[in-house]
Order: sequence, then C-alpha cells, then structure tokens
Amino acid sequence: MPFDHTTSAGYLTNHMARLFFEELRKGIDYLGIVPGQFPTLLALWERDGQTQRELVDKLDIEQATMANTLNRMERDGLITRADHPTDKRARIVRLTDNAKKIRDEAYAAASTVNDMALANLSSKEREQFIDYMQRTISAIQQSRQ
Repeated sequence: MPFDHTTSAGYLTNHMARLFFEELRKGIDYLGIVPGQFPTLLALWERDGQTQRELVDKLDIEQATMANTLNRMERDGLITRADHPTDKRARIVRLTDNAKKIRDEAYAAASTVNDMALANLSSKEREQFIDYMQRTISAIQQSRQ
C-alpha cells in the first residue's frame, strides 16, 4: 500500500504545527518574542525561577536546544540566569520585568490563533481534538521510556 500523506497523522500534525507556528509568529512578533521561545516563556510564567534541567524535562526538548533558546532569550532581555544557591552546576532562570509585562498579550495572541484554527469545530469537537492530541503525545512519550 503506497504512503498517502493526506491521511498520515505524522505528516498532518507536522503541517498543522507549521501553520500554528507561522500564525503565532505573526501574533507575537511585535512583543519581541518568537514561537521557539514561547514554550519556555509559558513554563516560566507558570513558575518563575526554574533550572535549565527542569525546563528541559518539562518541555521535553534537547539540552542543547534549551541552551540555545535561553541564550537568545537572555540576549533579548527576556530572562536572567543566576547561580543556584545549593548546586554549583545549575543556574536559576528568571523572567525579566519585560517578559512579565508581555505575558497577557502573548496569551491573547496564542488564544486568537487557537480560536481561528479551531473555528470550524464545535465545542465538543474541540474537547475531543485536544484529548486526542494529549493522548497521542502521551503514547509517543511512553514508547520512548
């Protein structure tokens, strides 16, 4: 049976992610942030003062990717890093006042993209769609362990 990308979950997920990424980029560009920084900002807006290792684990990304993201965020004035009080190898990542100020606008931009993307789904279908995505992510994560 030949591969059909129009029915491939992986292909469609990747295509959808690229579309979400581009729409989010347009919505947050004026805030001085990019979509690649958004997950880290979300984690820090939820709980400021995490270590790089905690962020890597929470966001399920590679250490090198997180290091590059944090370097850019520090350069852009979104975070600061300080020595960990008890672990000499770790650094604490904290949001700057600028990053704290843009939180609500960034949330609004992401909500706008979500609403636009899911506009053709009923409330029930939206709930199901989110549930299916969460379960799919969980299955992939469990298969790695």
